[in-house]
Amino acid sequence: MRFIPTKVHGVLDYLVGIALIAAPWLFGFASMGGPAVVIPVILGVGLIVYSLLTSYEWGPIKLIPMPVHLVFDVVASLFLALSPWLFGFVSASPNAWVPHVVVGITVILVVIFSEPQPVTAKLATARA
Repeated sequence: MRFIPTKVHGVLDYLVGIALIAAPWLFGFASMGGPAVVIPVILGVGLIVYSLLTSYEWGPIKLIPMPVHLVFDVVASLFLALSPWLFGFVSASPNAWVPHVVVGITVILVVIFSEPQPVTAKLATARA
């Protein structure tokens, strides 16, 4: 069931982080300001930071275990997907809130199908 290796998940982390930071300008809602703009930018920066600290192939500072990273992903993605309702911008133009919902749900699906440990960690456990 879990077929996305951590190496691929890591690449997606950095790409999604950059996309979240750029989303207000990519989807044309930057001028609206407020939570619709701030939330994806902060979550994008946060995703990049905790990815840099994750113990997987793309994390140069290995402090956060991959299972904890996956929990962060789910919590942040739920917050992102629910943010249009939580902060009241669901009545704005769809280009301002649909990306929040789509990216949030998509990342949760990626987490569901992601391996919880890098291959190197599995090999080390198997040898012990």
